[in-house]
Amino acid sequence: MTAENSSNPVLLDWQERVVAARLERDPQSIMDLIPYASFIGAETKTEDNRVLYWLDKRPSNIGNPSLPAIHGGVIGGFLELSATIEAIYSLDIIDMPKVVDFSLDYLRPGRFKTIYARCQVLRQGKNLLNVSATAWQDDEQIPIATARCHFLI
Repeated sequence: MTAENSSNPVLLDWQERVVAARLERDPQSIMDLIPYASFIGAETKTEDNRVLYWLDKRPSNIGNPSLPAIHGGVIGGFLELSATIEAIYSLDIIDMPKVVDFSLDYLRPGRFKTIYARCQVLRQGKNLLNVSATAWQDDEQIPIATARCHFLI
């Protein structure tokens, strides 16, 4: 921890809560630190030693009311958020990773129901991290969107 970090109470609180979340095996407590997560209704939990992310259906997330379908930007934001939480929770990093590149493939419409996601850290280098995220609704084998995210750590 640098001298700059030790004088910033907000940063200290963030770091302490991240460490506590790992010890308690509670990724939701990291998610709760990010206001956007509660705005869109994103949640997470550990299940079978893996982290499961989900996005509750909310009328405010609808982008196409005629289908109805979840807005693509909300799906993208949810996957980016999930990849970020995965990086923070599963790796030995404390600071918020910075997105360098984010690539998203929409495969099917995200209908107005719960969206689930799982993430996987594909590669971690000295400064860069590559995380994939896959979202689905009814069947994990039938994804609605996939994302690849590169972070600067």
